[in-house]
Amino acid sequence: MAFLATGRMVVMAGAAALGLLLTGAAQAQSCGDSAAGFEAWKANFAEQAKASGVKKKGLAALANADYATATIKADRAVKKAFSGSVEDFMKRRGASTIISKGRSLKKQNAALFNKIESTYGVSPGVILAIWGMETGFGSFMGKQNTVSAIVTLAYDCRRPEFFTPHAIGALKLVDSGALSSSSVGAMHGEIGHTQFLPGNVLTYGVGNKNLRDKNIALMSTANFLRGKGWQPGVSADGNMGAIAGWNSARVYQQAIARIAMAIDGD
Repeated sequence: MAFLATGRMVVMAGAAALGLLLTGAAQAQSCGDSAAGFEAWKANFAEQAKASGVKKKGLAALANADYATATIKADRAVKKAFSGSVEDFMKRRGASTIISKGRSLKKQNAALFNKIESTYGVSPGVILAIWGMETGFGSFMGKQNTVSAIVTLAYDCRRPEFFTPHAIGALKLVDSGALSSSSVGAMHGEIGHTQFLPGNVLTYGVGNKNLRDKNIALMSTANFLRGKGWQPGVSADGNMGAIAGWNSARVYQQAIARIAMAIDGD
């Protein structure tokens, strides 16, 4: 009996150890901190994507995605980019230039901004502030492969729960034709003139959702802000909750509000 009991204990211990190994393997596949496990993770993520409604084109884009080392490097530097006072942040980001050019663009595109405000209730200043802050009014929309960037961030262990829905969104946009596997944008997978994350394009993008089209991008930005609670007729500093939906960094929110009010106050 003693032998049998000991043997059973060995079997049970072996099973427990195997269970721990399997659990560890599953956890290892759920995210990663380097390119080492990326291909295996993609194979698992493809099943999740398929269950979420991603079709053939999106799955092919996932299969072809590369581990975006430059995206990971940029992600690790995010906190530094939003450090310091709002005054320092505005100076670094060229707020005075954004205000000056924003006022000019507001006049040049008066019909468009009037249409946006009448449709979505969002004043021109905040849209111009975001447009200027994000891409210099469309002068630089990024060179990083969008699918690779967002899929890498969904795999990375730092914030997978945040980026996974956007990775699914990017693959669905490939399915719809709004993106392709070769589309490029910002380092974190943001798209177009105002740098939408892919999941937000699905939810708030208007028309054909091609955010490299200026008009579509600006209308989509207004739709996003309205969806986040923008109050018509209220200045930007009274709509900080809606602006916070765009970017969680406090200095960014404050800068956008100040720039928006300066543009609208002209």
